[in-house]
Parts: sequence; structure tokens; C-alpha cells
Amino acid sequence: MALPRDFLWGFATAAYQIEGAVDQHGRGPSIWDSFCKTPGKIADGSSGDVACDSYNRTAEDVALLASLGATAYRFSLSWTRIIPKGGRGDAVNQVGLDHYVRFVDDLLAAGITPFVTLSHWDIPDELHRRYGGLLDRTEFPLDFEHFARLVFRALPRVRHWLTFNEPWCSSVLGFSLGQFAPGRTSDRTKSPVGDGATEPWIVAHNLLVAHGRAVKVFRDEFQPANGGEIGIVLNGDAVFPWDPADAADVEACERKLEFSISWFADPIYLGDYPASMRDQLGDRLPTFTPAERALVHGSNDFYGMNHYTANYVKHRTGAADRGDVAGHVEILFDNKNGDSIGPETQSTWLRPCAPGFRDLLGWISRRYGFPKIYVTENGTSIKGENELRREQILDDDFRVGYYEDYVGAMALAVERDGVDVRGYFAWSLMDNFEWHEGYETRFGVCYVDYENGQRRYPKKSARRLKPLFDSLLTKG
Repeated sequence: MALPRDFLWGFATAAYQIEGAVDQHGRGPSIWDSFCKTPGKIADGSSGDVACDSYNRTAEDVALLASLGATAYRFSLSWTRIIPKGGRGDAVNQVGLDHYVRFVDDLLAAGITPFVTLSHWDIPDELHRRYGGLLDRTEFPLDFEHFARLVFRALPRVRHWLTFNEPWCSSVLGFSLGQFAPGRTSDRTKSPVGDGATEPWIVAHNLLVAHGRAVKVFRDEFQPANGGEIGIVLNGDAVFPWDPADAADVEACERKLEFSISWFADPIYLGDYPASMRDQLGDRLPTFTPAERALVHGSNDFYGMNHYTANYVKHRTGAADRGDVAGHVEILFDNKNGDSIGPETQSTWLRPCAPGFRDLLGWISRRYGFPKIYVTENGTSIKGENELRREQILDDDFRVGYYEDYVGAMALAVERDGVDVRGYFAWSLMDNFEWHEGYETRFGVCYVDYENGQRRYPKKSARRLKPLFDSLLTKG
């Protein structure tokens, strides 16, 4: 097996999960700052107020990346550190902007290629209060365009840009299930506001339009002089039919992929939402105006792929519930024969199944004309890891095996299936604030000692990735 010799690999993080310093140097609040203050929303009652203190430890983090041999690093910007209130008429915080300029310079000086995500879920709280944030079809895309332009101008040395991370999560977890900020849902035991039957589809549409506006600005105003590339990051799980002999289960697998991945990728690559979504949702699914379609269609220079797990999928009968967001299917970990998709982890939604990764890489490539792909996140938690002593946590053989299996499956997809993967980012560089799970779940290849000054300790998995990629990269 072999990967191209210019293949980039490294680690990924997100601003709210690692930066901390939420009140430092003029940063404004995001929707996650507010969400964490709501009792019961975060498993351990924590927040990203301190997290890994990475805002104050950029030199330490760059040195850590270099010591692990990473050739690239994916991180996100805190929008409210740059424009505290977020809007195009609001003041810019130059101190916050300068922080990222220095960080990019330091990464490049260390020989590490930056991949910069403009927004990883932490939308400015003021925009949510001002006009509903992601629910506004006009104002939000314009404010995001303004933010993107400001950042493109300030960071001309960045060659790899990502607009949004996992819009599925923002739409479904934030506006259907209420598990993520801003926590809107039809379930009145969880939120006094929200309509899960309509809002996720509106939010997703607005995110796509905002993405399109940012891409147009980049291509028109910055790419001609600076070069570089831009895309969006989409998450998706692999699928296998619960009963392979049942044509309805086979069809359900396709529908599940369309409701999770093609919901966003089809408008970008094919020009409109999948027919299966229109059939189920009717006029609850927004329609692109000609101007919106022109912005969105063709707006990826590459496909950013986040992937962790797989499921067995079983069709449902009867009419779909109005609150359904998955394509009227059952999502399971065991098939008809009782076979498990993979071993349990600390995350209830995640069970390793490396063959599914190869399958999904092929499915995406075939559907969208074999685009250039960066695997922008891939990793695992370990069941009970947080309950172990530090010495035990550092010996994370389960995670080592996960990476070996998944990177191997990716290499097979490249060599044997013609998939065009150009880079890979392990999630995550370090243990961090794991959103609604707080600090009870660890995904890092480096242990963070939250009780003793956020010190970082590389786990076995951190040391194994460089030899793994060295063994796969084409020599000469």
C-alpha cells in the first residue's frame, strides 16, 4: 500500500474545545458560552472557559506538533475573538486577529502546514440574539462573508481553508435534538423554543449559502493572488444493511447517506438536494433561488471528510415522523444475525469499523466524480479511559489499533479504489472539552492533565502515527 509522497498528515482541534481564555483580550461570547451556562446541558457541568488553555500555549502546541512529526495541523478560529459581536457592522478586535497571524507564522516556521476552519460551531452569541443567528437566510450569510473576507486578508499565507465544520451537527444537534448550542428542539422538556420539524432544514440551507458566499469572496478576491484552496467539512458514518437480502434495507442505506452526507454535498457537487429528501420533507426543505444555487453549486475545491464509525441500517414502514432527520430508517449497531458492527467506546455513537471507512470513501468518490479529499477528522474515544490513572491512559493500545486499521483502510481505498485522498488529520491532538460530554470523554492522542495546569503528555498513539505514515508514503 502507498500514499502520495506529498501526502499531508497531522492532527485537528477546534477553538472552543482547546483555547480557553474566553474573557481574555476582548473575545466576545459564542453560543457555546451561553449554552454551557444552562444547567443540565453539559454532562459534567463544565465549559470551555479554560479547556486546554491553548490560547496562551501556542508555542507549546507548535513544539508538540513538531515533536510528533506532524506535517499539517487543522485548527479553527474563534469568530468572537476576531469580531466580538460577530456582525459586519461591528468592531474588529485586532488583538485577536493578530493572535492567529502569529500562530500561522509559527506553524509555517516549524514546517507545519496550517488548515484553517473559519467556524467550528461557535457562532457569535450576539448574532443569535440579534436575528436568530443560523436561522436567518439573509443576515447570517452576509455576516459570515464579512468575517471570511477579514480573515482571508489577514492570513494570506494560509493555503488551505475550510468554511464550516459538520453543518449536519449544527443543524440536527443544535436545532432538532437540542444537544448542541443553541439547544433548540421541539422537545419542551429540553427547550422552551424550537421546531425540529422545520428549523434543521432552514439552518442547513443558510449554512450552505454562507459557505458559498465565503468561497466566492475567496475565489474572486484572494485566490488569484495567493493561490490556495477552500472547501467545507462534512461528517458521515458508513452504513451496512441490517439484512443484506432485503432490498428495502439496501435502499434504506442509500437514503441514510443521502440524509446525512448528500444533504450538503449534493447541492455543492450536483446542484440540488437529493430527491429522497424532497420526497419525504416536501416544502419543509428549502428551495435554492437561482442566485443561491450559483453560489453553492461548484463551491468546493476539495471534499473535507470527517468520519468515525459505522451502523447497520434497517428500513421503517409507514409514514415518516415529522421530526425524523435520518431518512425514515433505524440506525443500529447489530445486524439481523446479531453481529456487532464493532467494540464499544466511551462515545455511545461510536464503534470502530475500518472496512466501512474504505466503503464510504468509495461511495463519496463515485457519487461526486472522484474529488480531491482531505480526511479532516478521524479518531476514537476509549471506554472508561477517563477513569484510569495517567500511566494507563498513556498506554492507549485501543486507539493505536484504531488508527492502524483506519489509515490502512484509507490507503487501500487510494491504491485499489482510485480514491484521491491528499491528507489525514487525527482527532484530536489533545484531550479537550468534548461538547455536551464535557471532560468525561477523551479523544486526544495526548493526555491533558486538567487538574495540574493542563500539561500535555503524548500517549502511545501520538508516537505511532509518524512511523505509520512513513511506512505508507511513496518513497523517491
